[in-house]
Amino acid sequence: MLQTERMPITAALWPLKKNIAGQVALVVAGSLLVALLAQVSIPLPFTPVPVTGQTLGVLLVGGALGSRLGAASLALYLGEGAIGLPVFAGGVGGLPVGPTGGYLVGFVLMAYVVGYLAERGWDRSWGRSFLAMVLGEIVLYAVALPWLGLFVGMHRVLALGFLPFISGDALKMMIAGGLFPAAWKLVGSRPSQPDA
Repeated sequence: MLQTERMPITAALWPLKKNIAGQVALVVAGSLLVALLAQVSIPLPFTPVPVTGQTLGVLLVGGALGSRLGAASLALYLGEGAIGLPVFAGGVGGLPVGPTGGYLVGFVLMAYVVGYLAERGWDRSWGRSFLAMVLGEIVLYAVALPWLGLFVGMHRVLALGFLPFISGDALKMMIAGGLFPAAWKLVGSRPSQPDA
């Protein structure tokens, strides 16, 4: 029986395993996507954590690029912000050491986990793809909430850093969880290339 290799969707579309320039381009594009979606930011008056499009971007980048390139994209994104580029929510840059720094650092791990699961075929069906997104969010909150607790107190962490975001995060996970299986169906329906 022929065994198919599991890979993230971008590797199926653009086989760049030995093309360093192509991989760098994907990493940069991933960081720019997250930076763009970070500008979709709605401050909430009762918490230092805004509602943003960043998490959707991280889910998409991790799932599309895989563990290594996805995490590299988010590490680059953190670096861009750390040197002062206005890539974080609300057009802010600087070291990610404030109350929301745990979310920013957690994005790297989130992208890695989602990418790791995508590399193992979890992005091929809606249920498993959605579950991969949920696991990525759990990893994010495992880093972000204790960090936020250092600033607002652990007794307020759930009220300020988790509960207000459940519905928005669920929507983002459903969007990302649905896009990957749909993309794989499109990739699978492409006519095969004739041999040269």
